[in-house]
Amino acid sequence: MKIGFDSEIYLKEQSAAISRRLALFPDKLYLEFGGKILNDFHAARVLPGYDPNIKVKLLQQFSDRIDIILCIYAGDIERRKLRADFGITYDADALKLIDDLNEWGLKVSAVVITRYEEQASAKIFRNKLERLGIRVYTHRFTSGYPTDVDTIVSEEGYGANEYIETTKPLVIVTGPGPGSGKLATCLSQLYHEHKRGLKAGYAKFETFPIWDLPLKHPVNVAYEAATADLGDFNLVDPYHLEAYNQRAINYNRDVEAFPLLKRILSKISGEGFVYKSPTEMGVNVVSKGIIDDAVVQEAARQEIIRRYFRYQCEQILGFTTQETVERAELLMKELNLKPEDRSVVPLAREAAVEAQIKAKGNNGIYVGAALELRDGRVVKGYNSPLMHAASSAVLNALKRLAGIPDHIHLLSPVVLEQAAYLKQNILGGKALSLDLTEVLTCLAITAPTSPATQLALDKLKDLKGCEMHLTHMPTSGDETGLRRLGINLTCDPVFASKNLFIG
Repeated sequence: MKIGFDSEIYLKEQSAAISRRLALFPDKLYLEFGGKILNDFHAARVLPGYDPNIKVKLLQQFSDRIDIILCIYAGDIERRKLRADFGITYDADALKLIDDLNEWGLKVSAVVITRYEEQASAKIFRNKLERLGIRVYTHRFTSGYPTDVDTIVSEEGYGANEYIETTKPLVIVTGPGPGSGKLATCLSQLYHEHKRGLKAGYAKFETFPIWDLPLKHPVNVAYEAATADLGDFNLVDPYHLEAYNQRAINYNRDVEAFPLLKRILSKISGEGFVYKSPTEMGVNVVSKGIIDDAVVQEAARQEIIRRYFRYQCEQILGFTTQETVERAELLMKELNLKPEDRSVVPLAREAAVEAQIKAKGNNGIYVGAALELRDGRVVKGYNSPLMHAASSAVLNALKRLAGIPDHIHLLSPVVLEQAAYLKQNILGGKALSLDLTEVLTCLAITAPTSPATQLALDKLKDLKGCEMHLTHMPTSGDETGLRRLGINLTCDPVFASKNLFIG
């Protein structure tokens, strides 16, 4: 895989940028931390060489000077909103983030449930956290927001929120996903800090869009694709252009909110406002880490195509709208991209045709898969009575990586038949064919008695970051297995079965 980004350069430059901003506010700086602190796979995909956990390594450099506040919107808890890359709800993701940060030596000081209205699920979540010994605060919708600044910055507005006790000069405010209430929490805290006589400040850390790259740079367009379901779009920051005669890229919500934010911060501090543009509020220096722009641009183009396929599938599943799909399609057209520019797409479709030919006209649904390895080699697979297409492609990839001849079976037909028998006749599953998670389990069980299988199993880690396309949408067992292997999956928006439920 070609590298286009140097994480060590970025870490050094970003750390220095935060230190400079911290020096402007000696009492306390509230730093709104956008995006994902851990496992930022979007950034890793569009910036090859980007460490998905570079942000937590950045925080470690300030570990003796930071408090961490985690925000979660009560409505996301109530409707059980999912984080797509892990397939878990936002409240579960919040717990996972607390655990993960602990493993990195960073402690979450408090959790804030924002826009809290006594929702049943939010109350249960609050009780659970408190029983785990975690400090929990609740903030309700801010009175007067967004038009009445006098009410917002008063005891009826931010003053009605509980003050979150912090002791360190740098307070990181983060949360799972957009709309978690990070900004409102920062502003509420600034109000309370200034009432206590402290000159606290605010800044924002957001990786995308990258302010000093062109508006239509593929990395910035990939950010628009990633947020197409939110309706976000990039634009030239008019405030920055006016103040500094410099083109800077920001996104619509930050630009739209800036006049109000400026009034609120000015009223809180009672003095001149330090920032002249929303871009200036940020401490984003990610462009410093780009060492090969051509590699980065191509990676971003591929991400745009991946997002397009994802929205197509989500639309027929009812998770997103046709408008989102059309927005993603427009972004593709802006960069003259088509689905087949993702190299595994036509090869997977070829595999489906090959499966149909091999079946000699027998009725059925024929699913093709293509998996591109890190060195550019591609293997194909298709479904059979005993195995899903994703399972077949992964096994073929492991053989290729381990140098095992095609005619050698990693799993004997007897093992596959017994697993299928267990699945259908004992566990009551409808489908006989084994999904990827089931096949990986069989692989692990077989490995101790088969040197070839053990050799293949040892190559599983080399599949992380590889690309796969399926001609049909995966079952949950395939999707889970591919996600855990770290394979970047796309698929055509077609169901793999006529059944409404696959057991």
